Amino acid sequence: MNEKYIPLYRKYRPQRLEEIVGQEHIKKALTNAIAMDKISHAYLFTGPRGTGKTSTARIFAKSLNCKEGPTINPCGKCENCIDITNSVPMDVIEIDAASNRKVEDAQNILEKVMYAPVNSRYKIYIIDEVHMLSNTAFNALLKTLEEPPKNVIFILATTEVHKVLDTIKSRCQRFDFRRITTDDIVKHLRYISDCEKINITDDALFTIAKNSAGGMRDSIALLDQLSILDGEEAISTDDINNLLGRLSFDTLHALSNGITSSNPQEAIETLEKIYNSGNEPAQILTNLLDYFKNLLIVKNCKPEIVFELTQLNEAQIKELQAQAKDLDTHQITFLIDKTADYIKEVKTTNNPRLWLEVGVIDLANLAENTSLMELQNRLSKLESGAPVQTSTAAYKTPPAPILNRQKIKDLTEEKTVKPAEPIAQPQIAQTTKPEPQKQEPAAEEDFAPMPKAKSVSSDDISVLWGQLLEHISSPPTRALLKQWANPIKITPEETVLTMKNEIFLNQIQNGNKKQALIEALDSIFNQSNSNVIIRLPLPDDNPAKVSPRPVSTPKKTIPSPLEPPQDEVSYEEIEQAKDETSDNSEISNKSGYKESHSDMVNMVVDLFDGKIIE
Repeated sequence: MNEKYIPLYRKYRPQRLEEIVGQEHIKKALTNAIAMDKISHAYLFTGPRGTGKTSTARIFAKSLNCKEGPTINPCGKCENCIDITNSVPMDVIEIDAASNRKVEDAQNILEKVMYAPVNSRYKIYIIDEVHMLSNTAFNALLKTLEEPPKNVIFILATTEVHKVLDTIKSRCQRFDFRRITTDDIVKHLRYISDCEKINITDDALFTIAKNSAGGMRDSIALLDQLSILDGEEAISTDDINNLLGRLSFDTLHALSNGITSSNPQEAIETLEKIYNSGNEPAQILTNLLDYFKNLLIVKNCKPEIVFELTQLNEAQIKELQAQAKDLDTHQITFLIDKTADYIKEVKTTNNPRLWLEVGVIDLANLAENTSLMELQNRLSKLESGAPVQTSTAAYKTPPAPILNRQKIKDLTEEKTVKPAEPIAQPQIAQTTKPEPQKQEPAAEEDFAPMPKAKSVSSDDISVLWGQLLEHISSPPTRALLKQWANPIKITPEETVLTMKNEIFLNQIQNGNKKQALIEALDSIFNQSNSNVIIRLPLPDDNPAKVSPRPVSTPKKTIPSPLEPPQDEVSYEEIEQAKDETSDNSEISNKSGYKESHSDMVNMVVDLFDGKIIE
């Protein structure tokens, strides 16, 4: 007990560049810089925690200030090397930016930068966690960092390089430290275990390396913690799991079996045993998530790389392979996604056990419900179980205007009733209701879904023009077209309109007015992206008459027994009556000012539905 105990991560801190584990690219670059005497004035070391940034900075400082240097292999015996090893140097100043982040601290550094080194070749400032400095402190260091005095070197270290100002990064040589590979960590842990005579299995070392997420310092610290468990038996993976609160593979396998086999009873019983053993809900779900991840890897990856990715032994991988045979990839990914959601719920709720139990039961039901075959069967049932679509059900828009509701009713009845036996020629009588007749092909054509409306003759262009104006939702656009546009051609294939004035032509072609016109045509012809041409009038144009035709009074006729009675007017006639009424009222209301004012004044009145006060 005479000597103070030194933690292993400090005891085995590398003292030379060649002793740094991993980071081969950085070791080579710094070695060449020393050998070629190309030492920069500022360096930026960035990377995850525990990857050797601060250790490399100290080794680099030791190599530069060694009495035999600058050298790649510092002696470690001179005064400067010993002071740097013991962290008490006079000319190598380590600053924690997290606790010295104010602008006053930066100014204190600048005041001492001007002094020459005392015992060393270089005065070196190592600023750790430099991203914690404030913007004002960064700006204070900016000029000095760009052109420091002779024999002054800055080494900045950070885990969050994105928080460092770009002006600072541009003045430094940047070195990115990578996560240390699992194999390199295991080899170094084995070396330390042999030196310290720690009895531990290789599987346990793999578990330590995997749990450290590429950080050597965390791995050595965990090994140091496990060393107190050393006894007659070697330290195993179960000992690590117990120390970290992790679940063993066998426990997770039993829990996942209840989930993947869609057995909530078995899953909840296993969960109760796990929870009563003292495991936290968040830790249980996190371990289960890691288990599903390994299951997904075994399902989709080749056996050669499965061991490297999962760090499991051969027997455990065989159990995962047997379990993965009964699952699809999308089922496993769905379980992973839902488990991650329940981890968030458990971490934010006041009753984590409730959400833990709900989550496990939900996962046990999801495994069955997400079967691809089950989803396909459900889709087939939905498609086949839908009611038989009649001609009217196939339309989302009203049927063709020339068909009235009585025809639709009669044709629908013919779809649903059983075929009747042939009957004799019926007698013509007004009091006899006609029997449903066999639907003729012409009627079926009218009801069949059409991707594009049938072409309309030029005689009906005035009717289509009225319908087109009715389908335009914007009142200003509708008024502008009604006053200044003439329809030349309106068909599903092409629509040609002429404008009386070039100013109004530009208004229609630009903005949303033309799009409103296209949408109205799409609605009329039941299609998309109708072709619209808007231009000025040409000499050979034959503009259609847009005044609507008068609605004729239908003559009363005796209904034929072979044809349903026409007891309702057609949709086309109703639209004609609307157009006639609206146009006549417009003419009577506006005739008073249209003759006495300019075209521009008339257009403004039409756009805003206004009136002129004399």
